[in-house]
Amino acid sequence: MVSAVDILATVEEQRVRFIALWFTDITGLVKSVMIPAGELENVIANGSHFDGSAIEGFARVAESDMVLSPDPSSFVILPWTHGEEKTARLICSIHTQDGAPFIGDPRSLLIKALDQAQGMNLRFKSGMELEFFLFPLDPAGQPLVSANNDIAGYFDIPDDPIRSLRRSMLAALSAMGIRVDSTHSETGSGQHEIDFQYDDALRSADNILTARIALKTIASKFNYFCTFMPRPHVDLPGSGMHTHQSMHDAESGVNLFADGAGEYGLSDTARYFLAGQLEHARAMCAVLAPLVNSYKRLGTSFEAPVNVTWAHVNRSALIRVPSTAPGKEFHTRLELRCPDPTANPYLAMAVMLQAGLDGIRHKMPLADPMEETLMGGMPERMRQIEVLPHSLDEALDALSDDDVILSALGPYVSDRYIAAKRQECDEYNRQVTEWEVKRYLSRY
Repeated sequence: MVSAVDILATVEEQRVRFIALWFTDITGLVKSVMIPAGELENVIANGSHFDGSAIEGFARVAESDMVLSPDPSSFVILPWTHGEEKTARLICSIHTQDGAPFIGDPRSLLIKALDQAQGMNLRFKSGMELEFFLFPLDPAGQPLVSANNDIAGYFDIPDDPIRSLRRSMLAALSAMGIRVDSTHSETGSGQHEIDFQYDDALRSADNILTARIALKTIASKFNYFCTFMPRPHVDLPGSGMHTHQSMHDAESGVNLFADGAGEYGLSDTARYFLAGQLEHARAMCAVLAPLVNSYKRLGTSFEAPVNVTWAHVNRSALIRVPSTAPGKEFHTRLELRCPDPTANPYLAMAVMLQAGLDGIRHKMPLADPMEETLMGGMPERMRQIEVLPHSLDEALDALSDDDVILSALGPYVSDRYIAAKRQECDEYNRQVTEWEVKRYLSRY
């Protein structure tokens, strides 16, 4: 357990000059308040007061005074800062003036959901596969978004400077205590993936928040632009964030999803959890695929499935049960394949957890898997399969009708989240695109 004394000693020993206090708004954008290192002891003890009225979805002017409460376990020195600019980072939860967790804080919402699971003697763990694109910058510093920006294909070895860039990315993540399994080139030109090691859900969410900042920062030092946009080009595949999940006994740490005698090695707990996520999949989509652009990724490949089904080998299913080697049953997990890397990681984890817990509480029955080998012989069932929403508007409709996912967000966040995303949809629908001009201007 990291203590305030440890942090203050490290700041002095490493000659850290500044502390960045990070938090997110409800849409998942990282916000920051910078303080001089000399103010850190006071901030650890009393928090940092700030005006939350200008932050997306936070507060009315009359309720604007908020307090950033840093989590000591999140302390890291930002490895790209040196000398007189040396900066450390603390991730904060947001509290009201009386010390209560702010109901509009995404991180506090996840902590609340994890506490509910803890009350059921359950511990939620996850691991993410984060995809992104690297585009070179032009002389004006603008990204050159192209479908032909490098020649490395799936698992190919890229040319320099990409090899050096990726090594620098991994070094930066390691320096911040983020454990990575591997990285590799993806199917799209300029597309890459980093797979994070399994961890407790809160730490996993913190790691995704941190990685998105770190990867963008390192890329810029190599004159590249890193984007997590779900579909940055019509001729490129989408970027996803496949999320592996399992539930563990809170005391012993035993994986409660594993049962060697069960079909696919799944326990009853795993089957209930899986059924709950399928039941609430359409509503979760508004949080897991949160942009208008997200729906230009979903359905474009088996890596971005839309069929609300589960399977073992069929990668067009929404949730897959990856194989585990004999003797490795403790790795039993469920892979949810619709999330993309623009999701607010705290809200995403909260809704995934609450959907699964709903399945466990109600012992929801699980439909048969939809394997590739069976699909051709099941035309009637194929016609009955639900699919994910085709647009953000449709996803917001599904969210508005789902009491469990609304409850996971709470009335404060759900109202403001839906309002912000409806506005995004309205703005998009008012746009006149280049496609429309080319197709209609001279024709009519």
